[in-house]
Amino acid sequence: MKRILIIFKKELIDTLRDRRTIMMMIVMPLIMIYSITSIMISMSASQERKAEAKTLQVGLITNGNAQGFRSKLLERKDMTIDEKIQPDQIIDIIQKNKMDFVIVFEKDFDRITNEKKSGAVEIYYKGSRESDITKRRIDKALIDFEEELLSIRLKELNLEHTFLEPLNINENNLATEKERFGEVLGGFLPYIFVIFSFIGAMYPAIDLAAGEKERSTLETLLTSPASRMQIVLGKFLVVTLAGIISALTSILAIYLSMKQSKDIPSKAMETLLRVVDPQSIALLLSLLIPLCIFFSAVMLSFSIYAKSFKEAQSIMTPLNIIVIIPVAIGLFPGIKLSVTTALIPVLNVSLASREIISGTIKTGLLLETYLSLILLAAASLFFCSWWFKRESVIFRGK
Repeated sequence: MKRILIIFKKELIDTLRDRRTIMMMIVMPLIMIYSITSIMISMSASQERKAEAKTLQVGLITNGNAQGFRSKLLERKDMTIDEKIQPDQIIDIIQKNKMDFVIVFEKDFDRITNEKKSGAVEIYYKGSRESDITKRRIDKALIDFEEELLSIRLKELNLEHTFLEPLNINENNLATEKERFGEVLGGFLPYIFVIFSFIGAMYPAIDLAAGEKERSTLETLLTSPASRMQIVLGKFLVVTLAGIISALTSILAIYLSMKQSKDIPSKAMETLLRVVDPQSIALLLSLLIPLCIFFSAVMLSFSIYAKSFKEAQSIMTPLNIIVIIPVAIGLFPGIKLSVTTALIPVLNVSLASREIISGTIKTGLLLETYLSLILLAAASLFFCSWWFKRESVIFRGK
């Protein structure tokens, strides 16, 4: 144990001296995640405000109908109404972004609605994130107009508004605030810390094996009294620690960006802090450790096999995609933690994280996830140590 700790301290010092490793392990997750999260929150809020404040260019073709609706639309200061548009110009005007919306009432709209039938109204627009926001104003104006027509009909028939609502439906959503919040955050959070635990461990793994081969310092280490298993474990602990630190840094960056953002309501931030309790954080971290062990053992094995830093980098870079796929699958609706999915590496962490944040994690499935991760991590570490004992691997390319 003493020799493993000596190797660990030696490799840790070497790692901390490497600026490139520090950049990938701490600086990049902190700056990148903080910046991306802050920019996304700020841009989303800015776009929302811009869309809500925008003066809409609206084309209106009433065909002499719906004068009540027309009058109210003309009174609005947040819309510029153009009534000179011809029906054959509508598509061209919308496609060329000359108008945001064009509203067309059918020719006999008044007669049809007076006969207590449904009059047709068509809305033309080009769908986008911005138009989804601005369309709320158009929808609201049409709904208000519809309510007016409906009130007139009911008054003429001497009926109450409840005549149209024979069912008084009261919905009772029994999902807790924690469960609803977990569905959103629980899908996003593991995506971040899984990716950065992999990236954070990758560069130390490359440097501590392939890098030492390239610098011809591995042979010196092999002549020490430490066994090859002890050398592997010392290096492995450093790589695992790097992955854990990188993942924690990325989570810290998300928290700081949300905490300092002025675009997130204080009430929403209070809800976040209330939902993500210490117990949930502790369970998430307990999942992170065996996952980092698995990543570290796999990457150290590839690094030991590689002849140079560059070759190890080219081998491991595509693994990012392989890691992303199961995390992305975990974001799909309907994919739940089950007896089967709890056995699939990375995917089980993604799904278990969502269940933990939601507060709906089942003890049996959580234990199965732990067991599968621990067994996989142990198998990976065993393979790594066996791989390191082979002379043909260590001195490959010499």
